[in-house]
Amino acid sequence: MPWFTPTLRQTRESVRDNVTSALSGAVLIGNNVLRVMSDTMAGLCHLTLRYVDWLALQLLPDTAEKEWLDRHGNIWLVNSDATTGRKMATLASGTVTFTSDFGGITIPSGTQLSFTSLVGYETTETVVTGFGDAPTPAPVRALDPGAIGNLDAGSRLDVTTQIPNVSGEAIVVTMTGGTDEEADVELRIRVLERIRQPPQGGAAHDYVRWAKAVPGVTRAWCTPNEMGIGTIVIRVMFDDLRADNDGFPLLQDLNAVEGYVDTVRPVAVKDFWVLAPLKQRIEAYINDLTPDTTEVRAAIEVSLKEMLLNYAKPGQTIYAAWKYQAIFNTPQVVSFAMATAVDDVMPSPGHIAVLGDIVYGANVPPA
Repeated sequence: MPWFTPTLRQTRESVRDNVTSALSGAVLIGNNVLRVMSDTMAGLCHLTLRYVDWLALQLLPDTAEKEWLDRHGNIWLVNSDATTGRKMATLASGTVTFTSDFGGITIPSGTQLSFTSLVGYETTETVVTGFGDAPTPAPVRALDPGAIGNLDAGSRLDVTTQIPNVSGEAIVVTMTGGTDEEADVELRIRVLERIRQPPQGGAAHDYVRWAKAVPGVTRAWCTPNEMGIGTIVIRVMFDDLRADNDGFPLLQDLNAVEGYVDTVRPVAVKDFWVLAPLKQRIEAYINDLTPDTTEVRAAIEVSLKEMLLNYAKPGQTIYAAWKYQAIFNTPQVVSFAMATAVDDVMPSPGHIAVLGDIVYGANVPPA
C-alpha cells in the first residue's frame, strides 16, 4: 500500500492520543507540561519523517539531487581512464599571435595573459619572434576551466608577463574546447541510460554511451554496418560547445571522440568512424499568428529549436505535426495557421534537421 507522510498537525494529534492513552486520565489542555512535551516530540518525529521523504528521493537517480546524483554517477559510470561520474569542466586552448618591433626575442613557455581580468591564460611552448612585421603565433591554454575560456577570433588578450620589446596585447587566432561541468539533467540521462541499457560488449548503445562520455558531446547516434559488415559509424553533436555552428562538431572534436572510443571499443570491430551529421535546414511558414509580437516570435523560435533538440536525429523525418505542436505549446500563442503541412524528409541517413527561417505571413512557401 502507498505511504502517506502525516502532516505536523496529524503527528501532534497522534502523539497526544498516545500520551493520553498511556496515562489514564491525563488531560492535555492549555500549555501544561504534558502538552508541551507531546508537541515537542511530535515536532521531532515530523522532522524525521520529512527527512525520510527527502532520503527516498535520493535513493533513485531519476529524483536524486546533485550530491547524491554524483554518487549514482560514480557507481554506474566508470570510464577507461579511471574517471567516474560527472564530466568535469575542461580547459580552452588555441593559438594567439604576439607582435614585436624586433626579431629573435624569446617568449617563454608559461607567459601569462588575461582577458578583461576574467580568465587567465598561459603559453604552452617557448617561441621566438620572427623578423619583419609578421606576428608570431604561440599555443595557449586557459587557466580557468569552463566555456568562459572560449574566445572569438580577433579577441585581444593582455600580456600580464611583461616582455621587453613585445606588445602588451596578443590577438586570438583560435580559442575553443572549454566546456562547463556536466549539468545535472545530462548526468541523470546518462545514468538512466546505463541502467536501462547494460553494457553488451560493443552493442550500438555501448558506442553511444562511450561517445557521450567525452566532454562536450550532448547527443550521439550509432549505426552498425553502415559502411559494410562489421563496421560502426558514430555521429555526434556538441550543442553547447559549438552553439555558434548549430552544434555541429569541428575536426578536433571528432578526433577527441574517436580517440576515446578507440580505447574502449572491442578489438574485433573491423572499422569505425566518428562523423559529424550533415546539416539540413528546415523552415516553418506561419500565417495569422495571434498575438503577433516580437516576444511571441522569439518564443516560437525557442520552442522549435527545443523540438528539434528532442526529436531530430540523422535521417529522421521532421513531421509537420511536430512543428505544429511546438508552436501551439509556445506560451502566449492563441492561434495560428501553418502555410504548409509537408513533412521535412532528410536527403540521406546522415542528414539531421536544424532550424532555418521562420517565415510569417507567407501564403505559399517558395518553390
